[in-house]
Amino acid sequence: MTSILQGFTKSLAMTVLSEIGDKTFFAAAILAMRHPRRLVLSGCLSALIVMTILSVLVGWAAPNLVSRKWSHHITTLLFFGFGLWSLKDAIFGDGDAEELAEVEAELDKSWKSNNGATKNSKKVDDDLKLNKQWPFFSQFFSPIFLKAFSITFFGEWGDKSQLATIGLAADENPFGVVLGGILGQALCTTAAVIGGKSLASQISEKIVALSGGILFIVFGIQSFLSPV
Repeated sequence: MTSILQGFTKSLAMTVLSEIGDKTFFAAAILAMRHPRRLVLSGCLSALIVMTILSVLVGWAAPNLVSRKWSHHITTLLFFGFGLWSLKDAIFGDGDAEELAEVEAELDKSWKSNNGATKNSKKVDDDLKLNKQWPFFSQFFSPIFLKAFSITFFGEWGDKSQLATIGLAADENPFGVVLGGILGQALCTTAAVIGGKSLASQISEKIVALSGGILFIVFGIQSFLSPV
């Protein structure tokens, strides 16, 4: 029970500090302004839950592929690496609004590419594109759900939070890591969808990155001092 609680609290804290101010956080906030919140929330959250479970499965399998000793040392190095990465972003970052503006610009590409088209025709074009990309799933899910899911899933793939989840699952109880990760994702995504762009624009990325960096360093020190 103690190992589950430890994995849960570590995963929850890491997920919240990694996801607030992340690209997928901003994407959920902007999408919620343009589409029904219920569909955006369900699509984004489904993608994050799937990503969390996949990451934990990879981390859980890692000690079976390499020795427990090596997986422990790799996890320790990951925590220190991500801590220094986050601290660098906090100190040398170009500004809090940069990532929000970047995400908004990316989401605007599909609209701006059809300047002469009407709003309804743009919606039809987007639906057709999603139907081609997801031919099977488009029979059962809304195009907005699939759009939110795909943007979030591929935005998280290879992200710092995904790699950190893999490392955490290799060193902690996987069940606790899954529960903490899903709860953290649910809290952040719900806040982004409900708060929208107004909430996202008020978040200081520097403070979040600094807090996350310190947390990763603490995890690294704890992992370094703990026995294999």
